[in-house]
Amino acid sequence: MFRTGSARRGSVFLAGILMTAGCARQTEVIAHRGASYDAPENTLAAVRLAWERGADAVEVDVHLTADHQLAVIHDANTKRTAGADWRVSEKTMAEMWTLDVGRWKGDQFAGQTIPMLEEVLELLPNGKKLFVEIKCKGEILPYLQKTVEASGKRRQIVIICFDPDVLVQSKQRMPDIPVYWLVGTEKDKETQKPIPHSPELIAFIREKGIDGLDVNYEGVDEVFARAVRQAGYDWYVWTVDDCRTAELMIHLGARGITTNRPAWLKKECSPRGKALFMESSG
Repeated sequence: MFRTGSARRGSVFLAGILMTAGCARQTEVIAHRGASYDAPENTLAAVRLAWERGADAVEVDVHLTADHQLAVIHDANTKRTAGADWRVSEKTMAEMWTLDVGRWKGDQFAGQTIPMLEEVLELLPNGKKLFVEIKCKGEILPYLQKTVEASGKRRQIVIICFDPDVLVQSKQRMPDIPVYWLVGTEKDKETQKPIPHSPELIAFIREKGIDGLDVNYEGVDEVFARAVRQAGYDWYVWTVDDCRTAELMIHLGARGITTNRPAWLKKECSPRGKALFMESSG
């Protein structure tokens, strides 16, 4: 893993700017399932809080319900956040709305329900992005396409998924919408140390026509980061909630950092009160 000394840390934090091809650009801060450290994940409360706290983008997860609606929820089952042992694919959206997915986070969030993607899109401000993680197979795409087209916010949407075949299908339907391949970090079976991401991922996304990578930060090293940059692809990382890792990812050239704590990351990860990231103008 690439390491950086304290002197270099200060310079990285001071500006918070990535230099790519001689041009400065902002490091995007993406709120993971909304501002999910302080509000219940994938709820309208979490999404609103992320925008209020200056996130550049919000990431949400979507599943397809039995009546072909786009439910914003991470798990295929509602038990973890709602208590009811229901499979999303087997329930209608009307049934999903009867569940409380906020109370587990605190009484102040009681009554928060599972939103539809349409509701999240209505909250999307001009100049911001929404990262939509597809949690099921390609059968969701016709309904996602319809929703995206009806929203009028097509240029603000990014699609991410762990299944590259779904991303290929998405590009076939919506070639103008960027797609990024989510990749986790494997660990050595004996030592449990993270195995660095392979630069061979680049050849794969090039072959598939995928626009870039969205990887777990533990597998990022200097070799991987340099290879992606030199190939001309953007890469994002997830999920970063500490300053040291955020600083390293910026230094290595991440286009954006996904975090549960967008406001905290921008404010606290900086020396002498200087902002770690450039303030968003959107």
